[in-house]
Amino acid sequence: MTLIDVTQLIDQRRLGWFNWKVVLFGFFLTLFEGFDGGTVAYVSPVIVKEWGITDMKALGFTFSLGLAATFVGAPLFGWIADRHGRKSAIVISALLVSLMSLATMAAGNLVQLAVLRFIAGVGIGGLMPTIIALNAEYAPKRYRATLITVMFTGLTLGAGLPGTVAGWLMPRYGWQSLFLLGGVITLGITAVTALWLPESIKYLVLRGDRHREAARLVGALAPGIDLAAARFVISDERPQSGFSPRLLFTDGLRFITPLLWVLAICNTGTFYFVTTWLPTVLHSSGIPLTRSGLALTFFQVGGTLGGLSIARPLDRIGLMPVCLLFLLAIPITCSIGYAAQWSQTALMVAVFLAGFTLLGLQFGINATSALIYPTAFRANGSGWTFAVGKVGSVTGPIVAGILIGMNLPIQQLYLFLAVPLTIATVAAFTLARLYFVRFHGMALNRRDAIAAE
Repeated sequence: MTLIDVTQLIDQRRLGWFNWKVVLFGFFLTLFEGFDGGTVAYVSPVIVKEWGITDMKALGFTFSLGLAATFVGAPLFGWIADRHGRKSAIVISALLVSLMSLATMAAGNLVQLAVLRFIAGVGIGGLMPTIIALNAEYAPKRYRATLITVMFTGLTLGAGLPGTVAGWLMPRYGWQSLFLLGGVITLGITAVTALWLPESIKYLVLRGDRHREAARLVGALAPGIDLAAARFVISDERPQSGFSPRLLFTDGLRFITPLLWVLAICNTGTFYFVTTWLPTVLHSSGIPLTRSGLALTFFQVGGTLGGLSIARPLDRIGLMPVCLLFLLAIPITCSIGYAAQWSQTALMVAVFLAGFTLLGLQFGINATSALIYPTAFRANGSGWTFAVGKVGSVTGPIVAGILIGMNLPIQQLYLFLAVPLTIATVAAFTLARLYFVRFHGMALNRRDAIAAE
């Protein structure tokens, strides 16, 4: 009988079409998930006027309720992915997002909008950790953070897309047209995903009861291998009979997991504080709606470049780029309010750089959550990081709504973000040190090296 180590097979081969196919599926799925999430920010000024909303705290609660749904979606679909497969979890969650996007067109008040965004949030919360886990399990370890980051650029580009079409679509067809566009395209991508997305080969091997499907995927990865009487193993993984949250704190993760959660909370809180209210705040400060929407597009473009710039350093030197970006994010993000008063050019530069740091950080946190946990509970590990991180995404818009309701000057508004970013900077340096001590190196693939020893 031929023994084939699947981890060794994946790590030793060159990047090929199979890898890029998995990345492209993730890219387009996250692209229109980002479009769906970005649409809410772009339509909010129109909804405020059309529905006669005067209580900004109520609108902030509606935004936050959709984000709070990831508390349900991330662990739920993480459990589905680890128990029933990555592909099943991805298809179901993407289908939920597309259907709720279409249903949002019928919303006529904040209550209806809140309910629909909550259900969509369950799907959004489930999609990201599972698609990240799938990409991590097909990527050679020397390229894992890079491929996850490239895939994740779909989210940032998608979040910026509404700004390129909103100015043309909404005056002609209303704010509902953005949800129609996103929902229809996402539904089509979901159908293609259900037909052609491969299941995780590492998941199949650890399951042990889907040998024929695993053999077919090994043949696609390495066509020259003789699969007759082959047996597949994963040398650096231990199978788990089930998942318990306590696993996230074992094997050297006792302090690493909580610190990772702190980074996720602080960064998502800052991110959603900025993006959810940016068009509304800038428009209320006298900046034309077209310009305030364009600022959010600049934020997303900057984030895409920030994510790409952090990709290779993450693979090579681990968490240090995350530490440095948190440090840079403090003065950059706090300057947005002042830049808005200086000139529109200064504003666009400040927003671009804020996107570069904050979204670059999100890329790094996402990649880290996929790489420090083993295959047996990788989707659960990423899912819990996403879910806990949404504490920030829920509180961020609420805190911003309260501060906006206090009629604070725009300069003071963004200064509040120095608090979570400073906490995250300290936590990031501590996490980098603990990881180095536990896994005897800085690179995020050191877990594999330790497990294989």
